[in-house]
Amino acid sequence: MRVRAFATLAMIAGLLCPAQAWGQARSIDSRNSKLIVRVYKAGLFSAFGDNHEVGAPISEGVVDEAAARVSFVVDARGMKVLDPQLSADKRRQVQERMLGPDVLDTARFPTIKFESTSVERAGPGRLLVRGQLLLHGVARPVVANVRIENGRYLGSSTFKQRDFGITPVNAAGGTIKVKDELTIEFDIGTSTQAAVLAR
Repeated sequence: MRVRAFATLAMIAGLLCPAQAWGQARSIDSRNSKLIVRVYKAGLFSAFGDNHEVGAPISEGVVDEAAARVSFVVDARGMKVLDPQLSADKRRQVQERMLGPDVLDTARFPTIKFESTSVERAGPGRLLVRGQLLLHGVARPVVANVRIENGRYLGSSTFKQRDFGITPVNAAGGTIKVKDELTIEFDIGTSTQAAVLAR
């Protein structure tokens, strides 16, 4: 009877271990994570403009649910304009302007950093993450809605470029421009998860 009880406890412990592991600090797996910036067109002749999709590489970061902490660093110099609808030449022009002094000014501000200030449960498998985003040398509070699916963290955050001292790009005397508000979408995996998937 005692042996059976011990075996039952061992089985329960084995089932609980994966859940408890999610409460431990885990490094963000850069190769297994994706962060996309979406910039939308605006203006009187917006039909002649383009929406932009930009890949932003996460160079390092940590997820620690137990400590209610998330942090990551993006290498701004490695951000890449994806825009499949643009010609290679036009895409190169957008890329140069984005990284240059008119927008991100990566020569002066090579990194973008996020540090959470609170992580709250917002329902089953959902988190509300508040924190400070350091972009273009300016730190401002942002909020991200996050859902957990198969151990991955997916979600988005929206904020205004002007809040970080960035003037939205415009052309043709302002009749073609991008919106002040942009959206960041993310799909983040962790090193522990990557190790399990590799087995």
